[in-house]
Amino acid sequence: MSNDRPDIIAADAAAPGQRWPDWLDERLRWFGSLKFGLFLHWGPYSQWGCIESWPLVAADTWARPDDLPAWVERDRDLERFRRDYWALNRTFNPVDFCPEAWADAARRAGMKYVAFTTKHHDGFSMFDTRQTDYRITHSDCPFHRHPRANVTREVFDAFRARDFAISCYFSKSDWHHPSYWDPARPAPDRHPNYDTHAEPERWERFVRFVYDQIEELMSQYGPVACLWLDGGQVRPPNQDIRMAEIAAMARRHQPGLIVADRTVGGEYENLLTPEQEIPDEPLPQAWESCLTMGTGWAFKPGDSYKPARRLIEMLLDIIAKGGNLLLNIGPTPLGTLPEEAVRRLDEIAAWMDVNGDCVHASEPVAPYVEGQFRFTRKGDTVYAAYVAAEGQMAPPPTLTIKGACPAEGATVRMLGVAEPLAWSCTDGGAKITMPERLPCDHAWVLKYPAR
Repeated sequence: MSNDRPDIIAADAAAPGQRWPDWLDERLRWFGSLKFGLFLHWGPYSQWGCIESWPLVAADTWARPDDLPAWVERDRDLERFRRDYWALNRTFNPVDFCPEAWADAARRAGMKYVAFTTKHHDGFSMFDTRQTDYRITHSDCPFHRHPRANVTREVFDAFRARDFAISCYFSKSDWHHPSYWDPARPAPDRHPNYDTHAEPERWERFVRFVYDQIEELMSQYGPVACLWLDGGQVRPPNQDIRMAEIAAMARRHQPGLIVADRTVGGEYENLLTPEQEIPDEPLPQAWESCLTMGTGWAFKPGDSYKPARRLIEMLLDIIAKGGNLLLNIGPTPLGTLPEEAVRRLDEIAAWMDVNGDCVHASEPVAPYVEGQFRFTRKGDTVYAAYVAAEGQMAPPPTLTIKGACPAEGATVRMLGVAEPLAWSCTDGGAKITMPERLPCDHAWVLKYPAR
């Protein structure tokens, strides 16, 4: 991880003046064709229904709301809260863990890739790392006895067997590691609680730890499409983990690897990852919007899940602008997906059975969004998806499209309807008559040759 690997770095490096290697653009186009992925935030924190690792950070008071039972039960005492949080590994026992069920539900919904949290900021490793005892396969964790204890391997294998691409989430920060948060000193915020320049040997131990954990993931868990690195504060000048060396090593094990060093910019943020938002316009490079099905990333008892109509609208809005939707669900402490979340996936599946052709491998086409329309295309074919407004059960009897109109004399069809639709040219657009029977709920997709 230091200067003893110049050959690897040279093999990965872009030519002078290039942002990244020549092969990467094609790889990003392939990744962009997938369009729809499943994000899974899961760890011991699911037992408390808290906001993943964030309640550990003194400065992040928003992560310890008054409706968090674990916080209130500990009299809002952060020291006590942290102590008990770090011990959650001793009670984490997801005996109903069945990643095949997760993958089947995702596949039915038309998802094509999965991003799994191999380690969040709290440092608990959901894989069989040799770098720390704070892991799911250690004897401290009751689940270590289970034949599927190496959770990351089980998840990756189950999804890969169903033709999913794998995105490997890994937090660069690690609040459990003594060379990130020194346990002998106060830890007031999410950054190292010491001066990394004044104590370079301590920081070097952490750099080595990060490198070694990522190498385990890249070399022992099968093909990986994307290394999805969270913890954007870990960057030069004060938290330099030498990304060039990490990326070179990772790509030696995983040729064609996309690296998402999120929020950092530069050569190793190949994929932009807007969080809990959908951009207003197409972005200048490959991107995925990371959005939650519920109110947060981790499992929360009694959580409120977005209705299927809204989830389909989000998907169409994102792909119309050339992005992917990475939709998050937090598994329960027992290792199941929440029943309501699975019902939402099945509602999406029913819609995708009719309309999936407008989603996968599609490209954006101007004007992208027009009122309730979302446009995509494949070659010379345009798909115009009319998204229901909240409470709207059907489109109006006729719809008018002004942008990306049908070619003169073209046949216009609705996906899921056998007969072509009647339509006529209007001033600056096209007026299309809807069929008597609709093939699905939530959004209806018109297909026609482009003008």
